[in-house]
Amino acid sequence: MDFGITLKPDLTTDRMLRLANQAESAGFGYGWLFDSHVLWKDPYPLLTLLAANTRAMRLGTCVTNPAVRDVTVTSSLFATLQEISGGRMELGIGRGDSSRRVMGKRPTTLAQLEETIRMFRELTAGREVTYEGSPVRMPWAQESPRVWVAGYGPKALELAGRVADGIILQFADPYLIRWCLGFVRKGAEGAGRDPRKIEVMSAAAVWVSADMAKAREQVRWFPALVSNHVVDLISRYQPEELPPELTAYVRNRPGYDYLHHCEVDSSNANFVSDDVIDRFAIVGTADAHRRKIEELQRAGVTQFNIYLMSGDEEATLDVYQREIVPHFRA
Repeated sequence: MDFGITLKPDLTTDRMLRLANQAESAGFGYGWLFDSHVLWKDPYPLLTLLAANTRAMRLGTCVTNPAVRDVTVTSSLFATLQEISGGRMELGIGRGDSSRRVMGKRPTTLAQLEETIRMFRELTAGREVTYEGSPVRMPWAQESPRVWVAGYGPKALELAGRVADGIILQFADPYLIRWCLGFVRKGAEGAGRDPRKIEVMSAAAVWVSADMAKAREQVRWFPALVSNHVVDLISRYQPEELPPELTAYVRNRPGYDYLHHCEVDSSNANFVSDDVIDRFAIVGTADAHRRKIEELQRAGVTQFNIYLMSGDEEATLDVYQREIVPHFRA
């Protein structure tokens, strides 16, 4: 099991670097940043700083999308960061959520996502593509980063199985992880790929405490974040195509204010029940965290990525360094 952190880019730069260094010392192998350029600071200057101030941690977006930046721009950014970091970059990409919706725009299509991934790989490897009718090549680019695809619905998950090096699943529910991986496996086998070679990330908020009421309040925002994707799925699939374990909790959702995205005390999260928190996030004692991560591992997860934005981030990393990460290194 690998471990990662995702930092919300509204932290001060100094604190972000301190947390990344603390996480790397604690045995975390991945550092991720959201790409939502209107809500928060742009991730690419921050990734540059992280690359210059870490030694081995792999770095990337969790996640960008095909529309906010032109594919040639994203490719150039990552190819440059590959050189700066010594080949430690990872592209996390999806259809787009907060970075699009906060501007009143919808996510992109899966076809556009798949074509963007194809062109990204070619461009970052220094190969020529035909872009809007013209040949384009970045001759100085040498090494293409791995690509992680974020998705929830059957079609997005099958796409990930066809083309991705890794899949990003934003919850820590072993049942839903298994449901998702069935579609990833189908897509991989249809493309002649070995699904066992596709990395699987479970990304979720956590809070370590024996005080369950306090723990749940600190991460209630997280299932509310996921609900945006669930509502989008419901609009595109028949009810019988989606498990009620994923969709039932959004029935009474009143709406969502993206200006309060990922905020611990946001009213966006008032509709989220305790049982949904217990399934989607990880809360409780360190032992409860170990047991839940073991369940995720048995379900097929290869990286657990902490959304490190519920408060007291340094203390969370300290507990993981002492009591959780070593358990999975033994």
